[in-house]
Amino acid sequence: MQTATIDFAPFNALSDRDAQTRIAAARAKLGERAVILCHHYQRADVYAHADLTGDSLKLSRLASQSDAEYIVFCGVHFMAEVADILSRPEQISILPDLAAGCSMADMANRAKVERCWRELSTVLDPDETVTPVTYINSSADLKAFCGEHGGIVCTSSNASKILDWSFARREKVLFFPDQHLGRWSGHKMGIPLEQMVLWNPDLPMGGLTPEEIRGAKIILWHGYCSVHQMFRPQRIERFRAQHPEGKVISHPECCFEVCAASDVVGSTETIIRVVKESPAGTRWLVGTELNLVERLAKEVAPQGKIVEFMADMVCMCSTMQRIDPQHLAWTLENLAAGNVVNRIEVPEHEAKLAKIALERMLDAS
Repeated sequence: MQTATIDFAPFNALSDRDAQTRIAAARAKLGERAVILCHHYQRADVYAHADLTGDSLKLSRLASQSDAEYIVFCGVHFMAEVADILSRPEQISILPDLAAGCSMADMANRAKVERCWRELSTVLDPDETVTPVTYINSSADLKAFCGEHGGIVCTSSNASKILDWSFARREKVLFFPDQHLGRWSGHKMGIPLEQMVLWNPDLPMGGLTPEEIRGAKIILWHGYCSVHQMFRPQRIERFRAQHPEGKVISHPECCFEVCAASDVVGSTETIIRVVKESPAGTRWLVGTELNLVERLAKEVAPQGKIVEFMADMVCMCSTMQRIDPQHLAWTLENLAAGNVVNRIEVPEHEAKLAKIALERMLDAS
C-alpha cells in the first residue's frame, strides 16, 4: 500500500557514507523488483551501485530485456525516456533527479525540427529524399518525429551502420542534434566535407542556399556536446611530442580535428574495450568524459597502462553528475515504501512512434 511520499530535504543533508548505507538497505528490501542502470559517465559513488552498465545502445537493449518492476536509470532524461519506451507497459522508469538533462539534446526540439522540415520542403520533397536520423541523445518527441517520417535513431556505436541504412532508402540525411558525430560518421563513409552542410536552426533556411541543400548528402544540425567540445587538437600535439609511443583515442562527439588526429575513434564501449585490450605498459590520451576516464585509468593501472585525460581542466557531464547518492537513496527508500517518485512516462502517441524509430535502430545494429 502506498504511503506518503518521503520528502527529499532530509536526504540532501546526508553524508555520502550515510547515503551509501541507506542505499544498500533500501536495495535489500526491494530485491529483484528494482534494477539500477548506469551510464559510463555516471559518478563513481553512484556507479558502484549499478546492476547493469553500458553506453546508450547497450543500455537501450538492457532496458528492453529487464524483468524488474522498477528501472532506476542513473543517467540523464533521454535515457530514462528510452527505458520507458522500450520496457513493458507495467514497468516503471525512474530518473533519481529530474534536473539531470542533456545540453546537447536541448539544442534540437520538435518545433525547430518541424520548421526545418517545412523549410526543406521549399527546395525538395523531404519525405521522398531525406531520412531524418536522430542521435539517441535527444528527446522522445524527436525520436517520434523520425518514426513518423521514415527515420531512425542512432548511437555513437552504430552511427555508420545507421547511415548505411538511411542512404539505402533516401539520397540525403538530416542528422540531429550532434553535428560532430554526423560529420565524422559521414567522413568514414567517404562523403566529402563540402557535402555535409551545417543547418543553423536560428537562421532562415538554416543559413543555407537552395543550391547547398540540393548538393548536400548530410544536413548536420548545429548541436554539440558541451563536454566533448572542450577537447582540442593542440592537446594531442603536446601529448605526441612528449610521448611519441603513446596512443590517442577519442569519442566521435569530439570535433572533426580531434577525431582526425586520433589513432582510434569510438563509443564509450569501444574506448573501454580498446584500452583494456591494449598491451601492458601502453600510454593513452583519452578524449571523453572525466568519470569514465578516471575509472578506466584505475582499472588498467595494474597492467602498467597510463591513461591521461585529454582536457587540461576538470571536464565532466555536469547534468549526469546531478544523480548523486542522496538522490539515489531517496528514490530507493520511496520505492521500498511503496511510493513511485520521478517517474518518466512518455505520452502514448509519442512512445508508439519513437519505438518504431528505436526498433529500426536495434534491427539495423
